[in-house]
Amino acid sequence: MLNLERLRTLDALARHGSVGGAADGLHVTTSAVSQQMAKLEREVGQPLLAKYGRGVRLTDAGRLLADHAARIISQVELAQADVEAQRGCAVGELRVGAFPTAMRGLLPQALSALRADHPELRALVREQEPEESMAAVVRGDLDMALAIDWHNKRMPVPAELTRTHLLDDSVDIAVPAGHRLAGRARISLAEFADDDWISWNEGQFCHEWLVFTLRGTGVEPRIAHIAEEHHTQLAFVEAGLGVCVAPRLGRGPVPSGVRLLPVCDSVRRHVYAVWRADADRRPSIRAAVDALRQAAAPLAAGLPG
Repeated sequence: MLNLERLRTLDALARHGSVGGAADGLHVTTSAVSQQMAKLEREVGQPLLAKYGRGVRLTDAGRLLADHAARIISQVELAQADVEAQRGCAVGELRVGAFPTAMRGLLPQALSALRADHPELRALVREQEPEESMAAVVRGDLDMALAIDWHNKRMPVPAELTRTHLLDDSVDIAVPAGHRLAGRARISLAEFADDDWISWNEGQFCHEWLVFTLRGTGVEPRIAHIAEEHHTQLAFVEAGLGVCVAPRLGRGPVPSGVRLLPVCDSVRRHVYAVWRADADRRPSIRAAVDALRQAAAPLAAGLPG
């Protein structure tokens, strides 16, 4: 009989395309992946992997079995969801991915309430950008992800996922205290045509949004500095090195040499949770959604849209 964990390893190899990627997705070593595949090949009596350059590829038999493995694993997830639903309580592990400001501003309150209400449920959290965490939910590496998109640039959600809106997060523009606009009550993005910007990494959804939005106001953005973390961006602003977008969710204390200017263009982010549609009946998913909504409610009330 085929071993389910070895089928999971084969499925991870098919999805990630490499032994290293499968090991990262399964949170095991590359050696463990190789050992599981060797055992699976002995079980089926034929090669499932072939060397390809410096890596490996699936053989025809490997691709055939990987297709079956994906369906088997999906059916097992549905069975788990049904058993949990029949039991009627949230138990086991819940793996969650979240972008940095949600990690600070939303998840601590939600996870604290989840632990109090469902002591048999263990949440495991990973900080990831929305694109990465949603892909991990599709692959089955995560159970749920917190993601964002923008009022004028939506992020596609794969058809396999269900989503629910949690809150809208308004943003300000952070400028140095001595900036020419620092005394203004509200500003427009078009007024920053001559400023250097501090942005997120190129290729990230938020970086692409910033470039897209500024160009929409007739401004060709001058991205002078790239910094992943919001507090690093604010430190650069305080030093007079440029301006940046400053979301309100999870923002925390702002350096004394920084001024925050509300944007009259109503710039805002949509924050939402996603999970696999075939896990929708799991009590752990429903409990997590309820906890996130409760944590988001006071934030949404205090964040003008």
